[in-house]
Amino acid sequence: MRLLRAGRFLIGAAPAPRRRAPPAPTARERWLRRRVRLALPLMFVYAWLAAPTPRALALGAGIAALGLLVRGAAASHLPKHAALATGGPYALTRHPLYLGSAFMAAGFLVAAHSWTAGILGVAYLALFYPAAIEREERKLRRRYGSTFDDYAARVPRFWPRLSGLGRATFTSSWTLYRRNGEYQTVLGFVVVVTLLWLKMHELG
Repeated sequence: MRLLRAGRFLIGAAPAPRRRAPPAPTARERWLRRRVRLALPLMFVYAWLAAPTPRALALGAGIAALGLLVRGAAASHLPKHAALATGGPYALTRHPLYLGSAFMAAGFLVAAHSWTAGILGVAYLALFYPAAIEREERKLRRRYGSTFDDYAARVPRFWPRLSGLGRATFTSSWTLYRRNGEYQTVLGFVVVVTLLWLKMHELG
């Protein structure tokens, strides 16, 4: 290896470029990574605190199902890493996946029928969601530049602007839905609702 390097120097060849090491994660990045680790123990606490009633479970499951539909529509319009998604629900809000997740979380907190579980859930969302959305937008801005800036100027970040509903074009793709793994969210919804139903009958 040394002889090879010496030969390159003698003939004037440029040294082979070294690969740059990825930048060290910032404190915010490390904090955001913890949201997944915290989610599992919080789910156990949520299940333990839950005291669902038939009315709370029905109402909460309905709200969560609305979030499931929003996420499904978003996933079926998202060509991840291939192009900037601007159609369908992305014409109404820049982050329909997060919006759908927020509806699902709100629904499950209503279904739990527990103030303590509700406070924990709201605290989790407030701590992690705004920072996660900001990180996602930084990535999109680096990737798409002025195209993303123009899109961001037209479409609100989180709460949808329903006045744009008439201009939105919905062309759902089952292939994109499957590729983005959104069916896993459906399975999670079924598991949580089933657990709450079992907990309700146990308490009854």
